[in-house]
Amino acid sequence: MTYTGDVSVGGPSDTREINGLTVTKIAVGPYENNAYLLRDGSGQALLIDAAAEPERLLAMIGDTPVQRIVTTHQHPDHWQALAEVKAATGAATVAHPADAPGIPVPTDELVEDGGTVRFGDTALSVIHLVGHTPGSIALVYQADGPEPHLFTGDCLFPGGVGNTQKDPARFATLYEGVVTKVFDRLPDSTWVYPGHGTDTTLGTERPHLAEWRARGW
Repeated sequence: MTYTGDVSVGGPSDTREINGLTVTKIAVGPYENNAYLLRDGSGQALLIDAAAEPERLLAMIGDTPVQRIVTTHQHPDHWQALAEVKAATGAATVAHPADAPGIPVPTDELVEDGGTVRFGDTALSVIHLVGHTPGSIALVYQADGPEPHLFTGDCLFPGGVGNTQKDPARFATLYEGVVTKVFDRLPDSTWVYPGHGTDTTLGTERPHLAEWRARGW
């Protein structure tokens, strides 16, 4: 596999094939956000976080029909290009109800913990993780093979959970959610695609859970 997940703003995207699903990752905007285009065998696609630089996102999409755009959470760096990309593609917008009011583009479809986001012949499972924001969500793609694929927004990164502004209550909620809903349910082989920076796996991060809890961030 030549895919590394190492992308930079202004640089090329990176693409991998997963049992009929194509995942393309690109970095955009001043906060170096990652956006992910998922396309399955039907030719339909889903975009995760229309973060910035709509012209680059639309160039990546090309003529691929995008059925849905998921915004992982309400922070502005994750939806700066949402209006333009939605207008160009006609895609339905998706978010959690706790964060949808903070996204200026109206949300067409609200999703809850345990729900499903569908496009083409593919279904992604929704995990609601509270702490970075009230309505942050992660998405799980369970391929036919042993390796699930997890798109975490800003809830889980290499080296720790997302930013909770040093609020102990928010950190405790996010940490508990990540442990019980992610690490306790998914195997070490799970590939993690974060909202910023490089990819990781749950197996790489799992040995450090106690360290994260002790430091409080």
